[in-house]
Amino acid sequence: MPNSVNLAQLADFDEIIDVRSPSEYREDHIPGALNLPVLDDEERARVGTVYVRTSSFEAKKIGAALVSRNIARHLETHLSQKPKGWRPLVYCWRGGSRSGSMVQVLGQIGWRPGQLEGGYKGYRRAVLAELEALPGRHSFRVVCGPTGSAKSRLLQALARLGAQVLDLEELAAHRGSVLGDVPDARQPSQKMFDSLVWWKLRQFDPGRPVYVEAESKKIGNVRVAEALIAAMWQGQCVRLEMESALRIQLLKEEYAHFLENPETLHQKLDCLAGLHGRELIGRWKSLAQGGHWDELVGELLERHYDPAYSRSTLKHYPHYQKGIVLKATSFTEPDLIRLGGALER
Repeated sequence: MPNSVNLAQLADFDEIIDVRSPSEYREDHIPGALNLPVLDDEERARVGTVYVRTSSFEAKKIGAALVSRNIARHLETHLSQKPKGWRPLVYCWRGGSRSGSMVQVLGQIGWRPGQLEGGYKGYRRAVLAELEALPGRHSFRVVCGPTGSAKSRLLQALARLGAQVLDLEELAAHRGSVLGDVPDARQPSQKMFDSLVWWKLRQFDPGRPVYVEAESKKIGNVRVAEALIAAMWQGQCVRLEMESALRIQLLKEEYAHFLENPETLHQKLDCLAGLHGRELIGRWKSLAQGGHWDELVGELLERHYDPAYSRSTLKHYPHYQKGIVLKATSFTEPDLIRLGGALER
C-alpha cells in the first residue's frame, strides 16, 4: 500500500485519526488520537449481523453507504478547516477497509494521509513488545517513602523543573492502595494504561534519569508491565522523609472526600478485616464516624500502611538503604520544588 506507514513514523503526521467505533476507541487507542468513526457501535453490529445471516455482498453494500455518510459528516465538521498541507495518520482494527476508505477519500481531496500498517492490532503488538524493551534503556530514580510523605507531589515538582517523570498513579487514575480510588475518575482499561505508559517511555531521553514513585505490581485494577517493575526495583532510591504530623495533615487534605462522607470509608475499611480483625475495623469506623480523623489516620499509618510499606520496599528495592535522603519540612509547592532542585543539580 503506497500510504502504509509504521509506528516509528508517528511524528511525521499532524494528527492521528482512529476510525474505529467509539467502544473500541474507549477501550484503548494511540494516545492523542481523535476518534472519527466511520461506523459507530450500532452500525458496526448491524453490518456484522447482515454479513453472518445474509451475505458479505449485502453487508458491504450497507456498510459502504454508512461509511460514506459518516466520512461526509466528518468532512463537513472536524475536517472542514484543515489546510492543504495537513497530514493525518489513519488507523482501524487491522489496517483494512475502514481506514482504507477514509484514506482514499482524504487522498482524493488532495491531502497526504497515511494508513497505519496492521492497524490497532499491529499497534497493540508493538506496544507490548516495546514495554518489554523500553524500561531497560532508562535509568530510574525511584521516590520511596511511607504513605503520606508527598511522593506524588515531589514528582509533580520535578516535572515542573523539567525532569523526566513517569507518574504511574496519575496514568492509572488511582493512588495505589485500598483507599486509593480517585473521586469522579474512572481507571483506564489495562490496554489503555499500557498505551499511556508506552507513550511516556518512548518520549524520554535515555541519557537522563526518569523519576518514578515506588509502586507495587498493581495500581488499583491495572498492572504495571513486568519489565518496568524489574527496572524500577534496580533503580537508585530517593528516600523522602516527613514527620508523622505533616503526613496526617497531607492525607486529610488528599482524602477529603472520606472526611465529607465517612460511609464511603467504611466500605473500604471492610477490605482490611482479614488482616486486622473485625474489632479493630469497628474501632476505626467509630473514629471516622466521630470525626476523630487525626487519631484514625495515625492508627492506619502505624498499624497498616507503614509496616506494609517497609516490608515491600525492603524486599524489592535492594538499593534502598543507600538511597538519597530528602527531608521534607512541608508539602507546599515551593518547598518540594526546592527539594526537587537539589536532586536535579
